[in-house]
Amino acid sequence: MASASNPKELTLRGVALGALLTVIFTAANVYLGLRIGLTFATSIPAAVISMAILRLLPGSTIQENNIVQTIASSAGTLSAIVFVLPGLVMVGWWSGFPYWQSVAVIAIGGVLGVMYSVPLRRALVTGSDLPYPEGVAAAEVLKVGAGEGGTEENRKGLAAVALGTMLSVAYPLIAKTRAVAEEASGVFRFGGGATTAGGGLSMALIGVGHLVGLAVGLAILTGVIIGFGVLLPIYTAGGPPAGTELADFVSSVFRAKIRFIGAGTIGVAAIWTLLRVIGPIVRGIAGALAANRARAAEGYAGLALTERDLPIGLVGATIVVLMVPIAILLAGFAGGQGPVGANLVSTLLASVAYVLVAGVVIASVCGYMAGLIGASNSPISGVGILAALGIALVLLALFGHLADPAAGKALVAFALFVTALVFGVATISNDNLQDLKTGELVGATPWRQQIALVLGVLFGALVIPPILALLNSTFGFVGAPGAGPNALAAPQAALISAIIQGVLGQGLDWNLILIGAGIGAVAIAVDEGLRATGKGSLPPLAVGMGMYLPMPTTLPVVIGAVLGHLYNRWAARQRDPALAERMGVLTATGLIVGDGLFNIAFAAIVAGSGKADIMAVFPEGAWAMPAGLVVFGTLVAFAYARMVRSSRTAG
Repeated sequence: MASASNPKELTLRGVALGALLTVIFTAANVYLGLRIGLTFATSIPAAVISMAILRLLPGSTIQENNIVQTIASSAGTLSAIVFVLPGLVMVGWWSGFPYWQSVAVIAIGGVLGVMYSVPLRRALVTGSDLPYPEGVAAAEVLKVGAGEGGTEENRKGLAAVALGTMLSVAYPLIAKTRAVAEEASGVFRFGGGATTAGGGLSMALIGVGHLVGLAVGLAILTGVIIGFGVLLPIYTAGGPPAGTELADFVSSVFRAKIRFIGAGTIGVAAIWTLLRVIGPIVRGIAGALAANRARAAEGYAGLALTERDLPIGLVGATIVVLMVPIAILLAGFAGGQGPVGANLVSTLLASVAYVLVAGVVIASVCGYMAGLIGASNSPISGVGILAALGIALVLLALFGHLADPAAGKALVAFALFVTALVFGVATISNDNLQDLKTGELVGATPWRQQIALVLGVLFGALVIPPILALLNSTFGFVGAPGAGPNALAAPQAALISAIIQGVLGQGLDWNLILIGAGIGAVAIAVDEGLRATGKGSLPPLAVGMGMYLPMPTTLPVVIGAVLGHLYNRWAARQRDPALAERMGVLTATGLIVGDGLFNIAFAAIVAGSGKADIMAVFPEGAWAMPAGLVVFGTLVAFAYARMVRSSRTAG
């Protein structure tokens, strides 16, 4: 029976609701990921829907709602596997998605991600000051829904979330009619070459910026200045080739060069981040072992709630045991043919070792990035690029450059399959620590939440392959054999496939990666200098994100970070500073909630109609951008004005 000290948490109805939301959110994320190369975090929308449903049933608790959002968010984030798996169709190795083989690669990678996240919880959640914007936002939604904070504060909190949600739904709803633009950007000559500048008109990104803080925002801005203000003009010097539009030329240079430099910066920053968190990770594992001994002696009752993880022995054994089905899965994929089949044992040993080691590194880095800027905005495809580079180099060391096209194609496919396993670890660890942060803030039991994460992975693994198969048969993928005129772009899968082909076929420009590594080294030195003098920080991973991600994604985050900083400085001077700051957090949370809910609804409408412009009412016009700036700026100003008003009248 549930009690105050042991509230209702991991329930059958919660698991069932989480599974239902998994189907809806995963389908939306798979479609968006293949169409435009973006996915959205599903934890906050899941929390909102869960509260709306479970509050109608007797005995629901904040912890039970947290389990629902945990299941739905882990399955939703696993949808990012579409950044890799379609590559097997695009290179012509698969014609579809073999169901059980696809389920296995998704499920094993995801479960590994959960297991790697268990000791990381102590290092990066309970023992860290990372902001975890989406984890904090989800916790605030759950707290407000549960009525925490008193009647008056709860009323104002609900109003703040509702306001942010309505504003965040209102703008994209208007934009889809083409009355206003979805982004304000342009391409122009600059510094002997050309560049692009502008930002997406996204209320959610403003909200994320408010939550991540000024240090992260300025680091992203540094990356934006380097990537778009320095490097892009250099690489576009001389102008576009004859017959090529300037905008197309700038876009292609960004994808072919600047993103690779950004990936190099992320790679070096990721290694440095891992070195910095090794100490906390080791202490986390030591703490887990101590908790394991206490649990064996006294049971979970002898442990503080925050210490009740899955037993570390079970976690370690699960990781080791999973290496066996990984080897079987890879051997089955190779099928005893091609260069891998001819050297099966050595290739399997090297590949399994790579998954084991790369999983640790990538889980740590992705967890840190999620804590820094949020799961939705982490450059997860950049991590996929690094994972693909790693296995491609392993295979290059084993086989060298193969002249036979058929053998080369087999190696590319094998590398993609291994990358899919590692990418499953990346996607889950990118989300899990956000969920575990939410759990910490709402008093959830870690081991129950970790079981929910595994359940979410399994539900997602069962759902994703048939959705992929349906979209493949309906639309196909750009560049794949037999793709039609409405084929899905699957941009990340195309990029990662091209990188692997470049490494194995000597077509990759390593100078770009090295330039990025050099920039990353300088960013690390600056960050360490700032920390040593107590003058703040410049997170090097965020610098890499500013270079790697398109400016429409990053610039609104920077603006939100500045606005949030200014608001928090104002809030600190109020009669109740904590309450004033919380009103800002809750409004920013609502901005993220509304965006997620709108994306789910819009993806369902588009998937059902097959028309991406189904809501368009007006023809495309030059007036849409200035109109969008006016409307968007007005909505942002209104949101902050209401924050100020609520804070002044609170208390």
